[in-house]
Amino acid sequence: MKNLEEFIKNNKKAFEEKGPSEGLWTNIEIQLLKKQKAKATLNIYRWLSVAAVLMIGFGLYFGNNMRSKVDVADINPEFAKKQVHFATQIEEMKDSLAIYAKQNPDLYQQFTEDLKNLDADYDKLKSELPKSPNQLFVVKAMVKNREMQLQVLNQQLEIINQVNNYKKEQTL
Repeated sequence: MKNLEEFIKNNKKAFEEKGPSEGLWTNIEIQLLKKQKAKATLNIYRWLSVAAVLMIGFGLYFGNNMRSKVDVADINPEFAKKQVHFATQIEEMKDSLAIYAKQNPDLYQQFTEDLKNLDADYDKLKSELPKSPNQLFVVKAMVKNREMQLQVLNQQLEIINQVNNYKKEQTL
């Protein structure tokens, strides 16, 4: 340490006179440009890798969602027609049932609970459809569920008609 201090003291004048060499700033600039190019190359690879990961992620997500949207008509067109027919009739009967709701609210509430249970079973079958190894079996169960809903609604409408007839007879 003392040798360095002595050297600096003895040669202080030479350091001040000479100054930095003329090529020093050029060398510093060249080295800085090399570092910037290296960083730019790394940034490009980093962005490309992020883009690749995003594309793979989106591909998997949308591919999986496309597979999860299986249409009944793709599996069996005949069952799809039946299902649409039953669904239409079910909606019409639900509308008819709603008309009687004001006259028999307790009975209507009980009926709607039964239908909610059947609807929940249908939704469960529908969610299992894309994953099922035997999709035709699930589609048959879905159609059977709609058929059962229709039968339940028919029975409910009959019961309401009987209750209304009984009420009329009691008032006479």
